[in-house]
Amino acid sequence: MSFHSTAAQLATLASEGGEHGGNHESLNALVTGGGAFVILMLLLWITTRFNRDR
Repeated sequence: MSFHSTAAQLATLASEGGEHGGNHESLNALVTGGGAFVILMLLLWITTRFNRDR
């Protein structure tokens, strides 16, 4: 199997992707991003509480 035929098969597989475009109906970008931001801020706050040597 050559590189060109493998690349063509992968491109075909990627373009099929399904009817929904890859996004799940229950996922909301605002909720997902907001949740990630809150979790990262919580981790930052915890890290700064334990880093008292400054």
